[in-house]
This record gives sequence, structure tokens and C-alpha cells, in this order.
Amino acid sequence: MSPFFHAYPLARAALFSMDAERAHELTLDLLAKTQGCGLSGRLLGSAPELPRTLMGLTLRNPVGLAAGLDKNGACIDALGGLGFGFVEVGTVTPRAQPGNPKPRMFRLPRAQALINRMGFNNLGLDAFIANVQRSQWRRHGGILGLNIGKNADTPIERAIDDYLIGLEGVAPHADYITVNISSPNTKNLRTLQSHDALEALLTALQTRREALADQMGRRVPLAVKIAPDLSGDEVDAIAEALPRHGIDGVIATNTTLSRAAVRGLPYEDEAGGLSGPPVHELSLVVIERLRRRLGPEFAIIGVGGIHSGWQAVEKIRAGADAIQLYTGLIYEGPRLIADCVQAMR
Repeated sequence: MSPFFHAYPLARAALFSMDAERAHELTLDLLAKTQGCGLSGRLLGSAPELPRTLMGLTLRNPVGLAAGLDKNGACIDALGGLGFGFVEVGTVTPRAQPGNPKPRMFRLPRAQALINRMGFNNLGLDAFIANVQRSQWRRHGGILGLNIGKNADTPIERAIDDYLIGLEGVAPHADYITVNISSPNTKNLRTLQSHDALEALLTALQTRREALADQMGRRVPLAVKIAPDLSGDEVDAIAEALPRHGIDGVIATNTTLSRAAVRGLPYEDEAGGLSGPPVHELSLVVIERLRRRLGPEFAIIGVGGIHSGWQAVEKIRAGADAIQLYTGLIYEGPRLIADCVQAMR
């Protein structure tokens, strides 16, 4: 294992001494510099091998990076070099937007959790695609997911327009595309998970995806990312709709609005989505229900609160085919990736 991984506890102490979003930005800046100097491969090492097939794609291992850490796709190669089997970047919106006012990211160390209300802050689709095109990850066999969303100032009634713009823009550059309709930090976004809105969105996406497939000569898999706060009936309705509309996978789950697991902790009352271990059990419930409804073949990616190899195994036993990390990576460091792969062997 690279010495870089062993140094993370020291780096974390320094990063946790500063504002959470500033630490996030600094980390991405450092990763971008190692990537720009061609150092990332030598510093980070190679990906642990545990091949899996997901949505028709061959993964080096079933441990992926969740969207949100690299919203602009600026550090794909360095992040891939941490050992991930697949990397997902975004969420990108058609137009650049600043996101919600700062401060908007808060650590809850006693719960190993984060609360964020970033609000899809990103540089927009053109800058995102340019970054993706510069990366070498796919050229070296890495699997890349691109996550799309709507602009905050686009009326919810016109959300489909933004998703179609995103789909058309990223399709030539993606191994798979994730449709994010579950962030709690864009007003009314989660209403797109409701029956009528979901039907309209999936119908439009599938029609455009098939047209793009004819143009490109390949059909890009589509996944939908859902919330952990859905009722059982809502999960069932989504599970019924996804295969009917030709969707290839589901990512379960995004952050939660619940604060039951962090009562009494600093920042518990901050608005935004809660991530980390408090989401783990919530996502397991959703994954288990999805698997029962979708059967054994439909692709499920489990995400939320994985801070150990054992929790990765619990996601798989609940019904996930692969997992993604984000908050666990911040608290545990890149060794968590190899720990998860080893536990899943």
C-alpha cells in the first residue's frame, strides 16, 4: 500500500482544523496538482482487483466514488488512482451556479457525519465536459459515471429540459449517467421522485437516450439516484417504474433530512442533507426493499454511511451489487477503499 495512505491521519488532523468546505477545496486543489504533474499514479498506487459486472460494465472492483466530492470533474485521474473500481463525478447543471450561501458544510465528528447544503455548486456543463475530456481515467480502462441535475432557477415544471440538456452533453463522455432527483438542497427537486413527475422525466430521458444511442452507436446506461427518506410505497412505485422505462440501475441512497441519529450534537439544526453512519441503516432498508421488488438482475449501487469494510459487506448482503463512498473517505481516508474490497472478497 502506498505511503500516501498511511499519512492520511496526519493530513486529516490538519484538514479538520479548518472550515469543512475550505478543507474540501484544499484537498481537491492538492489532488489536481498531483494529477497535473503526473504524480498521482506513483503516489496513490494501483486499484485492488475484484472484478464485477454492473449495468453491462466491467469494474476493476465494486467500490466506487460517489458523486458530490468532485462536482466539476477536475480530479478524475487522481481520485481514480486512490483505488476505486469506478468513479462518479458531478452533479453538473446546464449552467454554472454558485450554490447556496456559505457556510454550507458542517462536520459532526462524534457521529462521523456531515451536513451539507451545497446546492449543486458547479462551473456548468461546458467546463465539466472539458475537464472530463482532459482526464485519462477512461482511456486506461476506468469506469466513469457522470451525474446530472437541474439548475436552481429552472422552474420545477421545466426540470425535464435541464436533464435532457445534461443527458445530451455528457452522453458521449460517460460510461454511465446518473440522474440526481434526490438532493435535498435544491428546492422541490425531490418532488421529481413522485409518480407523475417521475413518469414524465423517465419517458423523456429514455426517448432521448435511444435517439443518442442511434447517433453514437452505443447505448449509455442510465441510473437514478433516490433518497433514503421515501416511504415503502414510494420505493415500490420507483422500483416498478425504473425497469419499465428501460433504466439500468438505481443508486440508494442520497443524504437524509432526518436528524434522529444526531440529536444533541453541534450543528444538528443546520439545514441540508446528513451523510455518514446515520444514513447506513436507512439506506439498507431501501436497498432491501428495492431488491425484493426488482429481482436479482437489476443493478443496485449502495451508498450512505460506509465507514468500514463490514458496512460495505452489509450493503452487499442487503442487495447491492456495488457500493460508493464519500463521507467515509473523509473520516477514514483512502485506506477505506482497500478495506472494503478486502472485506467483500
